Amino acid sequence: MKIRTRLRRALTRLTRDASFLAVGAPLHLLMGLLLFVVFGFVWESVAGADGGWPIGLGITVVLTVLCVPALTVAQRWRFRRLLGIDIPRPGWRRPWRQFGYHFLAGMLFGGLETLVVALITAGLATSLTTVWVYAIPWKWRIEHPEYSTQAAYVSVAGLLVLAAVPYLAAALVRLESEVVPALLGRSREEDLARRVEDLTESRAGAVDAADAERRRIERDLHDGAQQRLVSLALNLGIARATLVDLPPEAREVIDAAHREAKEAIEELSSLVRGLHPAVLDELGLDAALSGLAARAPLPVRLRTDLPRRPAPAVEAVAYFVVSEALTNVAKHAPEATRADVTVTRLGGILRVVIADDGLGGADPAKGSGLTGLAQRVRSVDGTFRMNSPVGGPTMMSVDLPCQS
Repeated sequence: MKIRTRLRRALTRLTRDASFLAVGAPLHLLMGLLLFVVFGFVWESVAGADGGWPIGLGITVVLTVLCVPALTVAQRWRFRRLLGIDIPRPGWRRPWRQFGYHFLAGMLFGGLETLVVALITAGLATSLTTVWVYAIPWKWRIEHPEYSTQAAYVSVAGLLVLAAVPYLAAALVRLESEVVPALLGRSREEDLARRVEDLTESRAGAVDAADAERRRIERDLHDGAQQRLVSLALNLGIARATLVDLPPEAREVIDAAHREAKEAIEELSSLVRGLHPAVLDELGLDAALSGLAARAPLPVRLRTDLPRRPAPAVEAVAYFVVSEALTNVAKHAPEATRADVTVTRLGGILRVVIADDGLGGADPAKGSGLTGLAQRVRSVDGTFRMNSPVGGPTMMSVDLPCQS
């Protein structure tokens, strides 16, 4: 069974390779034929022959040029249909690659393909010599008794050719598979540009999806867990106010539970605002930053210049940049007395600048929260700059692209 399977695979592969080469040979040699005709007309012009060679030369040259894109399409079909290799459309950014392939490499491949197909045909024909010899009249066979030995030699030679042909065909197919897509397909620069575009689109989709997920989590927490905690704190407050005849130990438990419920509500509210504040969607970046400045533990001077709202993803990144920056100022620069936040839109750039009068010394390279902040800025193709010399002041500048 293994021998049959291997033989079947070998025959299938040989059939595929032979079909691929047989289809490619006329496509490649057609350009050689056209060039031969062009050189014939040129020779007539050099030899000074009379007649209509200028018209014939012009028609042949035009036909040759028009055949180049048609032959390219045919080659792409041949690779896709017979080998399963999809060659991208080359376009006309670099037409010399197509002309060079069809005029030079194509004719070389055409000659090799013709040779391999001829070997297959000759191998099949000569390997059956001992069978075909009986089609010769019997009188000739009687007059040439040595015909059987010669026919056997020819048949063996044909079998040897057939044994070598699959390797030659496979080698030529591999060579074309490596060379042709590089010449007829897109260049390396075009592939890299297309890859960059695809990665940019996929990253934008991932950023939008993550932002949508944060909004869903914020909505679920606000409408679910937070409302339950508010109801629990309200019930505990009612119990503390109405149940006046409880033992002191029980009242202490109710007071502690009521206090912890209110603290949990505050923490959950902070968490919800940290995920995605509802005011950012409803009123925009200006109102959301005003809320941040009002809740900051130090005086914050906010200046915004936004003629129109940027994209939601850009708004979210700008908001979290300011939020994280003010949190870092309160946590790592307690000596700071004020902070300045400036948000302006300069054409297609949203610039966010946060400055404080602390002692400085912040370094994003030390693996602090500034590293994650810089990564979040880069997720929307933004730029992050930090200037925090020892002794202060500290200034963080972020540029976010916004085309809308």
